[in-house]
Amino acid sequence: MANQVSRHLGVDGYPRPQDQDQKISQDLASTFNSPSGLATLQYLKSITIEAVSGPNISSDELRHLEGQRYLVALIAKRVQHAERIKHGRNIATDANGRNISTTSS
Repeated sequence: MANQVSRHLGVDGYPRPQDQDQKISQDLASTFNSPSGLATLQYLKSITIEAVSGPNISSDELRHLEGQRYLVALIAKRVQHAERIKHGRNIATDANGRNISTTSS
């Protein structure tokens, strides 16, 4: 067990080393924090998260839309995560999924 790498649950719920998880968030923030990136993210939100479907939507169409919504929300969550890292407020999780507050020095 001495060689076992400490893993935590990433922002997306997948276990990975914390430094890799932070890099993913920082890369996405770098991509979406420019004016055109923010406009793109707002457009994606407008056609997914903010879209309202009527009662006639099929189960398959709804599942497709929910998958799109999940991905757009995950991008936004990653950008927020990168901001917390930048300001020294990061929340990590242990192997049991419990939140552990960490601070950057």
